[in-house]
Amino acid sequence: MSATRVFVARLAGCTVFDPAGDRVGKVRDVLVVYRKNDPPLVVGLIVEIPGKRRVFVSIGRVTSIGSGQIITTGLINVRRFEQRGGEVRVIAEMLGRTVVFNDGSGEATIEDVSIEDLPQGGWAISQLFVRRPKTSLSLFAKGATTFTDWGEVREQTTEGQAQSAEQLIATYSDLKPADLANTLLDLPPERMHEVAGELPDGRLADALEEMPESEQVSILTRLGDARAADVLDHMQPDDAADLIAQLPEELGEQLLDLMEPEEADDVRFLLTYAPDTAGGLMTTEPIIVSADATVAEGLALIRRHDLAPALGAAICVTLPPYEPPTGRFLGMVHFQRMLRYPPHERLGTLLDQGLDPVTADTSAAEVTRILASYDLVSVPVVDENHRLVGVVTIDDVLDYLLPDDWRSHDGNDDVRRRAEARTELTTGSIPLHHGRRTGNGPS
Repeated sequence: MSATRVFVARLAGCTVFDPAGDRVGKVRDVLVVYRKNDPPLVVGLIVEIPGKRRVFVSIGRVTSIGSGQIITTGLINVRRFEQRGGEVRVIAEMLGRTVVFNDGSGEATIEDVSIEDLPQGGWAISQLFVRRPKTSLSLFAKGATTFTDWGEVREQTTEGQAQSAEQLIATYSDLKPADLANTLLDLPPERMHEVAGELPDGRLADALEEMPESEQVSILTRLGDARAADVLDHMQPDDAADLIAQLPEELGEQLLDLMEPEEADDVRFLLTYAPDTAGGLMTTEPIIVSADATVAEGLALIRRHDLAPALGAAICVTLPPYEPPTGRFLGMVHFQRMLRYPPHERLGTLLDQGLDPVTADTSAAEVTRILASYDLVSVPVVDENHRLVGVVTIDDVLDYLLPDDWRSHDGNDDVRRRAEARTELTTGSIPLHHGRRTGNGPS
């Protein structure tokens, strides 16, 4: 193995290769065990392989660490990683901890950890990169940073003291919502709740949308009502409705009362529909414009960075008002069609005349059949007065078709279940109940 010293935070996301140069996965953490008189010993890496499964790769299987990549012997046990007693994850559990200097000079917070290979073989923690408390009252001031050897400090283990998750959150800053959700779910429960509690509202909302119901409820109920309502405000209305439907009725109403009125109204509206209908699947935040809007204006709306890709595939055209329930629904204009016309062209002249909307009580099976039959990404939903109330997107249907525990299956099972979902999309045949919402509306 090549002699080197590396900092663990820089390993997060590094690609792992086998000796032939084929990609194995990505590093998600480093696992260590504490020793009585010596620095913690590295026992292996936690690697995410295709299928989002986390596996353990023994440090003895690693032949090279450096240049942003890891080389292994190619022999990897693909059994799902389970943390054992005495093992500590450096990124998930050690970063952010408080340490006290043995010389009495105060305390600091661990921001990174370096590991190096030992002369006798194996790897161990060598140095810590720590930050001392700030000495200025300025909001922009930061404490001084320094490197220190493991033996020069001891960890602060005051009972009941929560370790800061700030550095861990910074390490996760570039993860996509689905990857952030998987990473949080992979943490020990208490650490997961601690990190979730310190994530920004919008970031936590994105992660919750990607989690199974039980973990959503567990995290939300630990936040406190005011914070929970703020997070729900940042979620897509349909996802927020799904989550609130899993809560006790009294708590759900309490959180709705604390939410922003406009957001709460959308959620209450969605909760009136049964889970196996278009109304139960739809989102109430499509792009809606007038018939006089131009191609240039439509494309500008699609470019919004916070817009879900499925919602950006088409624009809804209605009479005023332009918030659901809108004025009379006129039609949809697909993104690709807009690209074929000059910027000044009116969207009212580009409507898809062959696409009929569905009603809010249309069954999920029929919505599935329409999306599959016509290769659509979304389908509009109208009420009895032909007013637009929302759209059902392909991801809404997949969320409905896939079982609640699909994230917990291994890669091969995920492939099988996606194939089953694809068959269901094509045939229009769906299970009796895979929906997440327990809506109190008509069935």
